[in-house]
Amino acid sequence: MDETKERGLYVAAAVVLPAALNPARQAIKKLVLPKQRRIHFHKEKDARRWTILNAIIGLGAEVIIYDAAGQRSIKAARDACLTQLVADLAKINAARLVLERDDSTIQSDQQLLYREVRTAGMADEFRYDLMRAHEEVLLAIPDAVAWCWAKGGRWRLAAEQVVMEKRHV
Repeated sequence: MDETKERGLYVAAAVVLPAALNPARQAIKKLVLPKQRRIHFHKEKDARRWTILNAIIGLGAEVIIYDAAGQRSIKAARDACLTQLVADLAKINAARLVLERDDSTIQSDQQLLYREVRTAGMADEFRYDLMRAHEEVLLAIPDAVAWCWAKGGRWRLAAEQVVMEKRHV
């Protein structure tokens, strides 16, 4: 899961099936340039963005977009997105959630996730991790899709190929 605060708050959650995890990681790792630690979509040039986005489309991952534009604050928006995301993950029996670590929200995220995972009845079989983008290369997927979604136009249109659902929270 990653987010963009450009033009409101959009959270993108990528769903990758367990059997596809290693091939997807290898595909993303191949896209990281020699002097890069990770892919950060908003810092890429347009031609490279298209290359990355086309590779993501080819992975077979599915993304859910959470649109929290109507919330009163960024914190309320983020909390609403995370709450709905955990409920959605419970419905599909997800095993793990990886969020891009943001030091400014880590304590709040951990408290909310702890509470919501227990509320959803998944405490025993579900794991969540807050990681840096270079620690989990698959975070490039929601990073790219969230950027495309916020950018709109042809970028959103292209990203829609992997978006399985859009939710307003």
